[in-house]
Amino acid sequence: MTRNYQSTLSTRKRKKIDATPFDGIKTPPRQNIFLLPLMWLICFFKTRKYRLKISKEGMKGIKPPFLLLGSHHSFMDFYVTPLALFPHRANYISELEGFECFGEWIYRQAGCLGTRKFISDFALVRNIQKVISRGDIMVIYPEARYSNVGTNSSLTLSIAKLAKLLNVPVVTLVMNGNHIQSPIWNLTPRKEARLSARLKCVLLPEQMKQMSAVQILGVLQKELTYDDYAYQRERKIAIKYNKRAEGLHMPLYQCRECGKEFCMDSKEEKLFCKNCGAVFSMDEYGMLSSSKKDGEPCTNAPKTLTIPEYYEWERECVKAQIQEGRYSFAQKVRVEALPNSKNFIALGKGFLVHKEEGFYLTFTEYMQENPKTLFFASRATPSVHTEYDYRGQGQCITLSTLTCTYFLFPLEEEFNATKIQFAAEYLFERNCILG
Repeated sequence: MTRNYQSTLSTRKRKKIDATPFDGIKTPPRQNIFLLPLMWLICFFKTRKYRLKISKEGMKGIKPPFLLLGSHHSFMDFYVTPLALFPHRANYISELEGFECFGEWIYRQAGCLGTRKFISDFALVRNIQKVISRGDIMVIYPEARYSNVGTNSSLTLSIAKLAKLLNVPVVTLVMNGNHIQSPIWNLTPRKEARLSARLKCVLLPEQMKQMSAVQILGVLQKELTYDDYAYQRERKIAIKYNKRAEGLHMPLYQCRECGKEFCMDSKEEKLFCKNCGAVFSMDEYGMLSSSKKDGEPCTNAPKTLTIPEYYEWERECVKAQIQEGRYSFAQKVRVEALPNSKNFIALGKGFLVHKEEGFYLTFTEYMQENPKTLFFASRATPSVHTEYDYRGQGQCITLSTLTCTYFLFPLEEEFNATKIQFAAEYLFERNCILG
């Protein structure tokens, strides 16, 4: 029986599946100078209604080439960054799903370098060096995925080593309001959102020569710290969208009152537990207020808490499970492969296991008859990419090799991308410390 490998994720239908790996060695072109005015115009109109304000610090005398490290909140980041760098052009690192969605030609004309998330890509490093050597700006979003709850992720030592290797000024672009405008768990734009961005030179080549990679990482982690909900409260930005909490149960999957996982749901401005009935109401400034179903105060949950506080509590719960030997994950998944910028390939059912040592993914590869198992070691997997409704097909995570990215969608209950992400991050941290 002939298998159907056509994927419903692919942007464009193809008569013939192309499994040729993406050419990551190809030298990235400079941004097309004739397209730049159009790009800037689009960026201006996309941000205008949100009253974007850009400030600069320590940028006097700083000219290309330099390395720019940006915070990563939402798709809005890609409209803000070019305006912050105006009138200079730049090159950007992009995951291959963007190439597949919009087309490789347009992405290359926009100056994008294709790669895969959370892998060691030496060809990418060489291309980054080429960008710097020809006098351009290299833009990297080192968190490598949109913020789940408007706060920063931990950076890895590799970004500090890269900064030291390039031997050019390091500039940070910390954006605020982008997550509030369109959170990853509910992409409906919030018209009341207000955006700001700060461009700051944080390290010079002569400074980095006297610093270790660990010291550089400390500086970068500090400079790229942000909290969009704190920003919202400080500036009294009221979001009146009546469905502002819908989707929040994706990152906040565990009840803060009864502790049960995978029992949360959301509707309008409320996050609630289907097990104990606890309700967490989200006000116009992003604060959560807890109560029992009957309106009485909760026993365990704080009366008020922020979304990031709730999120970090969940992280600590996952850490405790791992430390006590209670964490386990083994489920059937639907596997979609993205080998290149041209198409996804539907590979059918697979089986994903997550253990202390790493991930085991068992599936049948394209045009093969027998299943195989790929191993992704914890010490080489700093995190996983999470999606809450990827192209309208629900939540998933991705795992990548140098030649293919595997999008893994749940086929069973009690799958939550956020929890798997927490576990992967802690196991990476622990394995690196013990290693």
